[in-house]
Amino acid sequence: MEKPFKILSIDGGGIKGLYSSKILEHFEEEFQCNLVDYFDMICGTSTGGILGLALSLKLKAAEISKLYEEKGDLIFPPQSKIRGIFKQTFRGGKYGDEALKEALEATFGEHKIGDSNCLLCIPSYSLTDARPFVFKYDHKEGNLSRDNMARYVDVALATSAAPTYFPLAEIKDYDNKQFVDGGLYANNPSIVGFIEALTYFVGEDKEYDEVQILSISSLTNTVGKNTGLARDRAFIDWRDELFDTMLTGQAKFIEYFMSKVHEINAIPVKHIRVPSEILSPEQQSMVKLDKATKQSIDLLKGKGNDMGIIWRKKDEIKQFFETEKTYKTN
Repeated sequence: MEKPFKILSIDGGGIKGLYSSKILEHFEEEFQCNLVDYFDMICGTSTGGILGLALSLKLKAAEISKLYEEKGDLIFPPQSKIRGIFKQTFRGGKYGDEALKEALEATFGEHKIGDSNCLLCIPSYSLTDARPFVFKYDHKEGNLSRDNMARYVDVALATSAAPTYFPLAEIKDYDNKQFVDGGLYANNPSIVGFIEALTYFVGEDKEYDEVQILSISSLTNTVGKNTGLARDRAFIDWRDELFDTMLTGQAKFIEYFMSKVHEINAIPVKHIRVPSEILSPEQQSMVKLDKATKQSIDLLKGKGNDMGIIWRKKDEIKQFFETEKTYKTN
């Protein structure tokens, strides 16, 4: 009988992470569990990283949903369109990170990566080193010893420092290295977890025989734009759409890659993707990574609940919760 290595992967997407957390609430309710008890590894990028870090401490998804609902308009305060464009283009970013940091400190306190109840892969990008940087639980299989003393708050800021939205994240204990959002290369972090699994945990002469990945999307635009757009577009024409398009595009590419990997890989791979709900053009205008109005919050909650109700009853989801994880950290 094959021994599965189970990974929970959560996409980035700013306030749209509320969609993901509502889906995960339904799984917790359906299977009466802490999600971390059923996954050997959690991977999360940006807002998905914040959610994943919380789950790794046995916090409930509902607690993070509450954070989005109650603090979303403080983290992403409303501002006039002109003011937002001016700050994002000329004045060091659209938002400060004080409200986000305060919310993270209230949620995580002084917890460090070494406190996690599962393996972790939290993507960021180090501007200092000019390379991807994945914060990991220091596992013995990789003889790792770098990240277990990293504070959850610092890691959460590093994975979610979206360029032109938030300031760079700077971590004193990492020689003041500066980080930006991991969504620049891994907004869908399932591929990060997959590579980590194949490198250290799954395959010949390793403990596990199969990779099982449950990948949770954020709410994204699913309908394209009409033809006839102006072809010459400067940053001021793209604005928020530039970053969001990049995140959505690479997340969908990784989704496609992961859906095909079982055909080219000798190791058994099961990849289940809970997708974005389809949005009408009117709904699309209400869904942005920094749009935290009551109308937008209600839409994210409603769509997440709709998807959670559907997916909690699917056999492919139930299979993840038939047996608890087997990899032990603490």
